[in-house]
Amino acid sequence: MASGLWTLGDTLRCADRPRMATAGLLMALFLATSPASAADGGADVVVTIKPIHSLVARVMEGVGEPLLLVDGNASPHNFALRPSQVRASGKASVFIRVSERLEPFTGKLVRALPESVEIVTLIDAPGMHLLRQRHNGTFVAHADADGHDDGATGDTEAADSHIWLDPQNARAIGRYVAEVLSARFPEHAAQFRSNAERLDADIAALTSELAATTQPLQQKPFVVFHDAYQYFDRRFDLDAAGSITVSPDVQPSAKRLIELRRKIRELKAVCVFAEPMFQLNLVAVLTEDTQARAGTLDPEGLGLQPGPQLYFVLMRNLAAALKACLAPSS
Repeated sequence: MASGLWTLGDTLRCADRPRMATAGLLMALFLATSPASAADGGADVVVTIKPIHSLVARVMEGVGEPLLLVDGNASPHNFALRPSQVRASGKASVFIRVSERLEPFTGKLVRALPESVEIVTLIDAPGMHLLRQRHNGTFVAHADADGHDDGATGDTEAADSHIWLDPQNARAIGRYVAEVLSARFPEHAAQFRSNAERLDADIAALTSELAATTQPLQQKPFVVFHDAYQYFDRRFDLDAAGSITVSPDVQPSAKRLIELRRKIRELKAVCVFAEPMFQLNLVAVLTEDTQARAGTLDPEGLGLQPGPQLYFVLMRNLAAALKACLAPSS
């Protein structure tokens, strides 16, 4: 049986295998190793990434703890499931992800999950304020002359998936998850909704705190490693001027790096931000012989311990890291 499990793990990492064959292997594993539904009367929930896991954990407090898939320093962009995680997903009552664009490893998995597993894709959730995924490293103005947000979109296929970095979206996620779980586990509905109300109030207070921290940082241009921050930038009216790469999976060309160095000088960019685990040496190359300082931003909480408070720590850390680099004396 052990060798069969590892064969399945290999299959999940092979994009050229036929989809139906992969789905058949996954289904066989689910049927052979797990019951059809969660046991023990609790709410059995699987969540992909740390920021969303944190919000779901807050909603579930007093009822159960969601299982996190992308743990430690792993990134959802290149994550590969372990066989034990495949089994856990097949046992779950609810499987929560952001989008297949952000978490590519979920694509084949969710298509093969048993019908007993409810799949929640948050980018499709009601109340999401979605921004278009930008396909170049030079960012446009926040709004036109009439104040319209030129980045907003109703097309989830074209949307940037880093939705949790807008606190308003995080509030919407909390409310939506509470409703999903209340319908799935009606015996715990009152607890879920009460928790979601407290979460909503806490995020509202956090938003005011972050606005006060970031207000002095407005009109201070900076460059980020990849375009993961526009929800945070738009919410707090910050001046992200460009990115080193559009996607963390795409290595920037020498031409691109030369263009960025020129742009950093022209815009008098104050900082260039790296990310944990991603090409820290590129930032040193870009800032050499410029006035720009170097910093690090962690949009997914890779260096944080998972749990109900991670979301709040992550957002405060982003604001603090921006302040430390953009306005170190303030």
